[in-house]
Amino acid sequence: MRFMKHSNVAIFVPHNGCPHQCTFCNQREITGQAYQPDENDVKSAAETAIRFLGEKTKNAEIAFFGGSFTAIDRKYMLRLLDAAYPFIKDNTFYGIRLSTRPDAVDDEVLSILKGYGVTSIELGAQSMDDHVLLMNKRGHTAADVSAASEKIRSYGFSLGLQMMTGLYGSTPETDKKTAELLAALKPDTVRIYPTVVLNGTELADLYRSGMYKPLSLDDTVILCAGLIRFFEQKNINVIRVGLHDSDSLRENMVSGVFHPALRELCESRIMFENTIEALHEKKIVSGKVEFTINPKSLSRFIGQKKCNIDDLYKKGIIAVVRQDAALGKYDIIINDTPLS
Repeated sequence: MRFMKHSNVAIFVPHNGCPHQCTFCNQREITGQAYQPDENDVKSAAETAIRFLGEKTKNAEIAFFGGSFTAIDRKYMLRLLDAAYPFIKDNTFYGIRLSTRPDAVDDEVLSILKGYGVTSIELGAQSMDDHVLLMNKRGHTAADVSAASEKIRSYGFSLGLQMMTGLYGSTPETDKKTAELLAALKPDTVRIYPTVVLNGTELADLYRSGMYKPLSLDDTVILCAGLIRFFEQKNINVIRVGLHDSDSLRENMVSGVFHPALRELCESRIMFENTIEALHEKKIVSGKVEFTINPKSLSRFIGQKKCNIDDLYKKGIIAVVRQDAALGKYDIIINDTPLS
């Protein structure tokens, strides 16, 4: 399965426009930025991207992230769009991407966005369990997510949905159900964000009081590996797993799950699970075994710090690797001839 790669020229509008204070939210520490960008910042970011990307900007979007873009002051929103639009009009960039809340989408704002060349809208759904949404003070319901998604698609925008795992009040089972309900809305892209506990949030207070216990890194990797596999099987592009790394995030993280290579850990987990399944199918329990994989998947097969190879060894399997570029990302073939 292949998905088109593209770039985002990210412009952060931290915590601007959001009428709620979710239990987990501290946008300043997530983005590492409290500064509110203006028209000059948009122009500067676009011009910098042009110098670095060249012709690749034709597959890139100018992206407004970090806040609820359609809920910010309307005049301010239009000024930012006015600054971005000339780069879309002359086809320098493919379009504009933005993130917002499910309850900040209506016909009026979608019509405005369409006129400015917006191509992609991402919704911070976070969960499709109303109890979890209420416990985390999201201020919207699962029905709001569904209605906003349908409306966005009806206007011809590419739909992106963002979910969080390990939220206060959630379980791996409710997270999996959220993934199923989000997939049913037929998004083009999905982002998966394991919950990080940040200073200055209600969630940090709940954690310190013992009322909230985050998932472990290992449990999160197992869960998110399954979610990645599920979405990709539905032909939904998972464009991000885990928060972007920043000094501010590291300095203000109290607990929760953050790893700079979280997606790599998850994809390595998928490869390991596929390896075990292939061994079971061949009824192989020990010995030297030759595995054939795609060369681009070698690091996934080996695992971080050779964890997959070591775990196979503990099970009595000595792995020998061959490579075949014709195989898929997670494909594994076992040589039927035993190795001595």
